[in-house]
Amino acid sequence: MAKITLKGNPVNTIGELPAVGTQVPDFALIANDLSTKTLADYAGKKKVLNIFPSLDTGTCATSVRNFNAKAAGLDNTVVLCISRDLPFAQARFCGAEGIDNAVTLSDFADGAFGKNYNLTIADGPLAHLHSRAIIVLDENNKVIYTQQVPEIVDEPNYDAAIAAL
Repeated sequence: MAKITLKGNPVNTIGELPAVGTQVPDFALIANDLSTKTLADYAGKKKVLNIFPSLDTGTCATSVRNFNAKAAGLDNTVVLCISRDLPFAQARFCGAEGIDNAVTLSDFADGAFGKNYNLTIADGPLAHLHSRAIIVLDENNKVIYTQQVPEIVDEPNYDAAIAAL
């Protein structure tokens, strides 16, 4: 269980992020067009999983904007922004922000992604949402970098995530 904070108040996740060097489990997440996406849809690409509680918070929106800008120059890499927001809200946000280098995916139906990757918040006011975390995968879905952001309102380390690629 990762111990994180929300505005200085302790909260916990249900476990630890997948370890560097391990293969991640597959996922089934919902895209903006309501199609189901799995890891196979991004086969052969490096993947930055930008995971957060909700696009409707300033820090989450900033992380999507920053990864969108940084992804523009990356070869063979896709940024997957994952939350429990509805796909309609994700599409609205990306359209309003002009975001086109990042893909938003929703875990709204059952939260299985958050559970399988051990990043669901277990307690506190954001219980059942995803913690703020970054998981970078190589072309074969092996973990090459992770960051469990210790304070939910803080931004992740973008440079470290990009450098891992």
